[in-house]
Amino acid sequence: MSEKKPKNLVEQGNMTPKKYDENGKVANPVLASEQQIKQQAEIEKIKAKLENFKKEILKKYKFTMAIGLLPMGSSPLFEEDEGLPKEVINTKPLHILMLIPEEKYNEIPKIKPEVIKIVKELKENLWVHIKTPVDLWNYGLDSKFEFIDAVSACLPVYDNGFLGALRVANIHKSLLLRKFEKYVTSYVIAGSLVRGTAGKDSDVDVFVVIDDTDVKRMSSAELLDKLRGICYDYIREATALAGVKNILNLQVYLLTDFWQSVKDAHPVMFTFIRDGIPFYDRGTFLPWKFLLKRGKIKPSPEAIDLYMKQGEQTKEIVKRRMLDTMIDIYYGIITPTQAMMMLAGEAPPVPKVVVEEVKKTLVERDKVMSLTDLKILEKAVNLFKQYEYGKLKEISGKELDMLMEEWKSYNGMLKKMREKIEKKIHEKTAYEVYADLFKTLKSIFGDKSESALLKEFESKLIKKGKVEPRFSKVIREIANIKKRVKSGKVGLKEVDSMKKDAIELIRSLVEYAQRAELVCTEKGTLMQVIYSGGRKAELVLTGKDNFLVEGKSIKRIAGDKLVEVKKEELDKALMENKGKLSTVINGELFHTLEKILGKFEVVI
Repeated sequence: MSEKKPKNLVEQGNMTPKKYDENGKVANPVLASEQQIKQQAEIEKIKAKLENFKKEILKKYKFTMAIGLLPMGSSPLFEEDEGLPKEVINTKPLHILMLIPEEKYNEIPKIKPEVIKIVKELKENLWVHIKTPVDLWNYGLDSKFEFIDAVSACLPVYDNGFLGALRVANIHKSLLLRKFEKYVTSYVIAGSLVRGTAGKDSDVDVFVVIDDTDVKRMSSAELLDKLRGICYDYIREATALAGVKNILNLQVYLLTDFWQSVKDAHPVMFTFIRDGIPFYDRGTFLPWKFLLKRGKIKPSPEAIDLYMKQGEQTKEIVKRRMLDTMIDIYYGIITPTQAMMMLAGEAPPVPKVVVEEVKKTLVERDKVMSLTDLKILEKAVNLFKQYEYGKLKEISGKELDMLMEEWKSYNGMLKKMREKIEKKIHEKTAYEVYADLFKTLKSIFGDKSESALLKEFESKLIKKGKVEPRFSKVIREIANIKKRVKSGKVGLKEVDSMKKDAIELIRSLVEYAQRAELVCTEKGTLMQVIYSGGRKAELVLTGKDNFLVEGKSIKRIAGDKLVEVKKEELDKALMENKGKLSTVINGELFHTLEKILGKFEVVI
């Protein structure tokens, strides 16, 4: 069954491209794989033969750009092009491309005999074609694209990056031709590759012109967008196949748009046509290039008027851009100022009232900004207001330079201000942490000195297991915080870490205080019970009813079991026991607890 042929460019773009072998036939994956293995083995043998040739050439001619083995199938092309004698052709030599810079072109007559001498000494059957980049581009200008294809496909023995750049462009061209066939009218290279200066990391500039004259039911914008997507997708594939780092910079044009731009004297199109070298052309690009060279492509009167008008608009454009610069400087002042206000604990003020709010907070309250710096802010705000109200139509370069200097000074001041504000925040936070912690300790142990409170904490809470042992280090660090803050040795991270530890410690102290208040000795006898691998609970003894309190859980000891009760029941038992001078406890209670809890210890 014959394959359905596409009717137009849109259908062509929707088709899945075939996979081809190097001869242009549909590839068989299995056969291709076997063939590749054989070819790879042959290539390795040839590479070994050419290694000595490369060393000798590079030793003598260090300016050499590339050395490559031309494809076997291209031998007849180069043999005919250079007019090789029949007796040489019959020996079936390996055809080698030696690429040298254009400025060395006049030295080729001297270089050639030396190269022949090197070949003879190596006793290899080689024929060396010494070319410059311009020689290659002349193939393109003569529509001999098969020569450029052959050079692009040659096996690189040495390459300074030129062959790699050529290869990725040529592979990309081949992929597009297979996809769009007759619709590609021109594939052209430009930039460093044409100048002969392309290196291993150089970008490869190319542009493709695609015939859109048979497209009727799709807008030019839609078609161009679709074509760009397909062409850009092939860039990744071409780069992978070429095995190079060069980035392919591609411009895609529709034929109708490109020609219109040429008629309108678009500078980019003129440059493309003047400097570009075709890798492929169906009779479009080369005639343009010839006509441009002969001065036959001339801009229309409308194009001349358009460009003249753009020149006349320059003054207005520059004025607008200078105003835009002033606006950028304004935001460069106002935005970080709002940040400083937030850091100082205030909401970011709107531009309308920013000067008043900054004066009130940063100048008068915190004293971290001078009136001179405030004037810079005020000037920027006033300029922007004038612009908003339409009063400021233009600003001079001298004024902009002054504004830039003021912005630079103001920005430096803000950085120093940030350090001052952050230092104050550190100090304030550190003092608050210290005050909150020792206030909590005083509520538990009474109004005592710092050293006395620390001793009480160690003896009554740490040693008796009322709080975690790690808090011993935490409380001593917080006790020394004042001295360390004054010396400036405490950073933001350390203060934040200490604050988190202090919150945990205060929470533990509050829980302890609540338990102690719940079961104070005036209302009942309090003991701590440690059981089951370190679990801790409070044993509240009232004589008549006795309770085990663990965290928020309150249980009454009833016979040989524990019964969950509400806090009200404990409060009632404690109230009934209030005022009693002593509490009598039956010894059986502890035997009962041992049955319920297992082995336990009592801390009094």
